[in-house]
Amino acid sequence: QVQLVESGGGLVQPGGSLRLSCVASGIIVSSYTMGWYRQGPGNPRELVADITSAGNTNYLGSVKGRFTISRDNAKNTVYLQMNGLKPEDTAIYFCNRAYYTTYYPWGQGTQVTVSS
Repeated sequence: QVQLVESGGGLVQPGGSLRLSCVASGIIVSSYTMGWYRQGPGNPRELVADITSAGNTNYLGSVKGRFTISRDNAKNTVYLQMNGLKPEDTAIYFCNRAYYTTYYPWGQGTQVTVSS
């Protein structure tokens, strides 16, 4: 059974940083393209960043240069380093595989709030 557990969110001031973690069980994250998604209030879920099995990365335009996705194969964990946070980054952040026709069961996500 696949389980994805996100953590690392919190309340941060504009310009601050957070590092999100996604620990996976039941799958090997390095075998798939894995992504970080977010869903803000009243908005649909959107793909923010992804990392392929080869380690190539892609980013949503609005986060490019500020966010970095990475992976630790030994820990079977995917990270999202977020710098220069803005109020519009406020959302619940989730991880899951990307660009497949189906998703694994969604985790509970981790809340990121950017506010002064």
